[in-house]
Parts: sequence; structure tokens; C-alpha cells
Amino acid sequence: MIIKNGNLFCDDGVFRKNDIETENGSIKAIGESLQSKNDDIIDAQDCYVVPGLVDIHTHGAVGADFSDGTEEAIEKISQFLLKNGVTSFLGTTMSLPEEQLSKICKISAPIVCADKEDRAIMRGIHLEGPFFSQSKRGAQNAEYIISPDFEMFMRLFETSKETVRIIAVAPELDGGLDFINSASLKCKVSLGHSSTDYETACSAFLGGANHATHLFNGMNPFSHREPGIIGAASDFDAYVELIGDGIHIHPSMVRAVFKLFGEDRVCLISDSMRACGLADGQYDLGGQMVTVIGKEARVGDGALAGSVTTLTGCFRNAVKFGVPLPKALKAATINPATSVGLDNTVGSLTVGKRADILVLDKELNIKQIIFGGKKI
Repeated sequence: MIIKNGNLFCDDGVFRKNDIETENGSIKAIGESLQSKNDDIIDAQDCYVVPGLVDIHTHGAVGADFSDGTEEAIEKISQFLLKNGVTSFLGTTMSLPEEQLSKICKISAPIVCADKEDRAIMRGIHLEGPFFSQSKRGAQNAEYIISPDFEMFMRLFETSKETVRIIAVAPELDGGLDFINSASLKCKVSLGHSSTDYETACSAFLGGANHATHLFNGMNPFSHREPGIIGAASDFDAYVELIGDGIHIHPSMVRAVFKLFGEDRVCLISDSMRACGLADGQYDLGGQMVTVIGKEARVGDGALAGSVTTLTGCFRNAVKFGVPLPKALKAATINPATSVGLDNTVGSLTVGKRADILVLDKELNIKQIIFGGKKI
């Protein structure tokens, strides 16, 4: 297959008028005026040709939640994500009892990296909790939040067949820094749902953390005398997640984050819950009731509870908010892929990588999805 005449988002972050050829599920060649040996040609005239999106923090959609711990739930989420241009993702948990988390890990292990033509590929597990601060728990269930427990983490890691790619933790808790030192040898570690100060956050990044969970949400404010996680993440060039639904973060702050962290460290995420893709109403999230009205999802105490927006919508929002298109694209593709170690396979249009490609019109609507080299 050859996609011709499109504005190709090249792996150096620049759009060029190039063709791209796929073969056996991978990208074979990129260049001008590539010649096809058959009639399998897509004309992308006046369109953008970009990588499939990578969502490293999504809980669910269309009535299903990763924490349901069933193959059926993962299948529904995966199918929905692919239809919306997300070709790779990490299934993300909530703070739950170890028994339930273990079940999720066990069911997920054989599904991770399974390649089926009608669903996005789950590339691993994102453990969001349960090692969090009660004061910054947000929509996490207070009943299940505990202090960092490395032995528990290792049980989950082994049950998952070592497919946990990232875990979020509050470093100020008893044993938090020691946990980060050890866990960072097994997977990526993110700071989140935390009331930590700047100094402790710096120690956490020095100890192996490389990531900040949904920046500004579930942490102390970025203050001129108490910079907290945000200041430490900037100083240590950490990757930072940013929910781009227009509800969690003001558009001005979205623009500011890209200026503060640069175009290579911001990771747009959906943080979507089971209500994504459905109508307003009441939905469960981690054992708590969530009320969805419009684009807002809140638990009973008023705290925001994830989003009801896809990563594709968050990417479009970032552009609408004034983030230049190439920077927004990197934040939805190669940055998140790199942050969790997936960049050798996905995240950019590079010869040899998997052929997960989107053709977008000038309004960033999806015109064509190519998934593993096949038209969807």
C-alpha cells in the first residue's frame, strides 16, 4: 500500500509532501513519488498523514472499564479506541483491593500486544494507585488507598507477566522513596495523587521516577514559593501527562505547559472513563458513583472524575487552544510512546515501525485509518 500526495508528519516533527509505503504491517519506505506495484493506493491530497495516537492513561469507554477485569470490557474499549484513531494504549486501573488488581493483571497479561484487526492494541498496564495520598485522592476510592508496598507491587507485576509499564505513587508516604527506587527498576514510575513538596519530588525523580500523572490534577498548585511536583518535574525534564478535555485544564495553562516543558515532554492523555462515548447520566468508577453532565464527570463530593473525551478529542482541543499542530501531534503520539518505552514500535512514521497511520482532513477529522498496514 502507498499513501500518496499527503502532508506527512515525519519523525523529525516536520510536515513534508511525501509518500509512504507499507508492507507486511510495517512502514517500508518514505519519499517523493513512490511507485506502487499494484493498485492499492490512497490519495491523501490536501490531508495530513500522521501516526496512530497513543493513549497511556485511559480507564474506559462506551460502558466498559479496564477495572471491570474482563476480556469483554477490554474488547469494547479497544474497538472504540481504534475507531477514534487511537491505535495503542495502556489499560489503566484505579485504587482497588489487591485481589481485584491481581485479577485485572491476570486477565490482561495474555491480551497485552495481541494484534486483532478490529481493536487498538493494549501495550501494557498502567497502575494508577493504590499508593496515594488521601488528601489528593480526587476520584480515587478512599477505602482502597494504602501506603506503598513493594512486595504487593511485585506480586501484581509478576501476575501481569511483567506487562505493567508504569505505576503512579505519592512519594511523601511512608516508604514512598524506597518504593520508587525499587519499582523504577521494573517499570516507569509517575508521581501523582500526591501532596508532596518540591524537595521530596526532586528526591523521587533522582530515585528513578520520570513522569507526572495528569499535571495540576491531584497535586499541590504550582506556587512561586512552593513549586511542588510541577516545579520538580520541570527541573528534572520529566514527562508530564495533560488531560486535554478543556475541563481539567484551562486553555491558557495548556499553552503554558507546552512552553514550560517543551514539545518533547508533554503527553496528552484522555483519562477517559466508562461514560466516554455515552450520554449524560450516572456511572461507576472504581466503586464510586459518578455523575456526567456535558463534558464534566464528578463524584459525590464534587471532585472531577476522569474525562469523557477521547485522546483524539484532546488532541484537537490542544490545537484549538493554540498549541501548534506539530507539537500537539507529538504530545499524542511519540511523546507518550517514548515515556513508557514503546517508541521502538509505535509513535512515529519511521521506516521499520508498525504501520499505524491516520489520514486527517484540514479540520483534523479522520478520513482513513490504516492499522498494521490494513485499511480500517
